Amino acid sequence: MKEEIAISKSSSESLLERYFKLSENGTDVRTEIAAGVTTFVTMAYILLVNPVILKDGGLDQGAVFMATALAAAISTMFMGLYANYPFALAPGMGLNAFFAYVMVGGMNIPWQTALGAVFLSGIIAVIVTLTGIRELLIRAIPMPLKHAVGAGIGLFIAFIGFKNAGIIVANSATFVDLGNLKDPGTLLAVIGLIITGVLVARGVRGGILIGIILTTIIGVPMGVTQLPSSLISSPPSLAPGLLKLDIMGALKFSMFPVIFSLFFADLFDTIGTFVGVASRTGMIDEHGNLKRGNKALFADSLGTVIGALLGTSNTTTYVESAAGVSVGGRTGLTSVVVALLFIASIIFSPIALAVPSQATAPALIIVGVFMASSLNEIKFHDFYEAFPAFLTVILMPLTYSISMGLALGFISYTLLMVLAGRGKEVHWVMYVLSVLFILYFMFIR
Repeated sequence: MKEEIAISKSSSESLLERYFKLSENGTDVRTEIAAGVTTFVTMAYILLVNPVILKDGGLDQGAVFMATALAAAISTMFMGLYANYPFALAPGMGLNAFFAYVMVGGMNIPWQTALGAVFLSGIIAVIVTLTGIRELLIRAIPMPLKHAVGAGIGLFIAFIGFKNAGIIVANSATFVDLGNLKDPGTLLAVIGLIITGVLVARGVRGGILIGIILTTIIGVPMGVTQLPSSLISSPPSLAPGLLKLDIMGALKFSMFPVIFSLFFADLFDTIGTFVGVASRTGMIDEHGNLKRGNKALFADSLGTVIGALLGTSNTTTYVESAAGVSVGGRTGLTSVVVALLFIASIIFSPIALAVPSQATAPALIIVGVFMASSLNEIKFHDFYEAFPAFLTVILMPLTYSISMGLALGFISYTLLMVLAGRGKEVHWVMYVLSVLFILYFMFIR
């Protein structure tokens, strides 16, 4: 019996090896599973947050929970099986707030029409990806700016981690301030940061994931981790939001600026995330191109279309994918694990939501440290590299937006090169992007 189990296990691992090319990518099944679990735990908060935000936009909270879990599961599974990338997708933070508070709340667009706009923005993204334009955009970004994007995302992730931990809080006079370290939640995050930092420093395999688990357990007697009353619960109905999008209503001329705002915000958030995270995985070749990039970008574009049909805002590649990558995730098997966990969360949601944000915050901070190492690749003694790179890096956390840091970094790079008489060295795509960004700031934002 034991021999049969061993043979079955060996056969399964061999199949996974062939499909995902694990050895070729310097990884194994155990590492990929740990990476998938790590990514899922760091982004599982979206299952709780997204329904609350979209509820303010008039959608049914239970239906949005189901749509969030299913959109994340389906699009992430497709990313893993089709593109073989260790990236996870889910309804994007920021884009969901734009949907609920700007489109529905501010512009009085019915939520059904708003979902139609999301769907159309996804269709545009699919077309742009299939024509190769999206991949061209990535190739056009100078290597120093690609490194800056990676480092900027690192600082952005770390800032989110400090914020979720309560270590950094708002202050009306100074914008930000040190939080109350005596608060149980903040104290738990500090303890978790120390534990995770030590584990990672000592080279413990899966140190980030172990840190999250230990911190969650420590939070129980501290009153931060709330144990679920049951391990499983019946999934809520998807019906209130399923296929309720109004595409014809979104095709009105007045909706075009809204659709393109969604498209561009999603596009550049995705490019920033792809370039930043991929630069840490060996998925960018010596010419600065994403390996199998078009497949991954297609999977990302399709995510928004799937999400809109299910009843949620733009689905996009999550920057928290960097957490799994830092644990060693290198192939689509990581994404498959994440997708399966999102499916399981539909039934086992009490367990998934029991992990407090204070337990995942240290993981985000540690990942930020890893990604900030991209700063080593930037020649800060060369002002032509240093200036736009610095603006890209610093403005991502300060504007609380990957796309804003990217936009202002691109504009500064193009203007600097042109005004310094080096305009011929700038890729024509960078000129187009810079003009589009400037028009966005002038007429849309």
